[in-house]
Amino acid sequence: MPYINVRIADKKSQETASAVATLLTNLAHTELKKNREVAAVDVQFAEPDYWFVGGKNIAKKTFYIEIKVTAGTNTRDEKAKFIQQAYEGMKNILGDVTSTSYIVVKDVAPDDWGFGGKTQGYRYIKA
Repeated sequence: MPYINVRIADKKSQETASAVATLLTNLAHTELKKNREVAAVDVQFAEPDYWFVGGKNIAKKTFYIEIKVTAGTNTRDEKAKFIQQAYEGMKNILGDVTSTSYIVVKDVAPDDWGFGGKTQGYRYIKA
């Protein structure tokens, strides 16, 4: 797994969504060692007029990425590299973005989530 939720303050674009999904799936696989076949990416677009930073409407494109991974499966260095490369990759896709574009790697306990009706904890024990 992971599950990756992306929100982008920009006009809606299938081309952009596809590029972002490819980028983040690849980074989850290469940097966080996740199985690309079960990596889910949900890309959503927000109206830039309704995105605020510091209480003010932003003038540039921005984004928020949250990736959920099983707790204990990644090191601090792996997470840092994912965040850095995801930010650079998003800049390449979107162009000039604000530095207040956030990326969160969220650890989820293995018994608190899963897919196909089985928790990650169950998969670990069975392996």
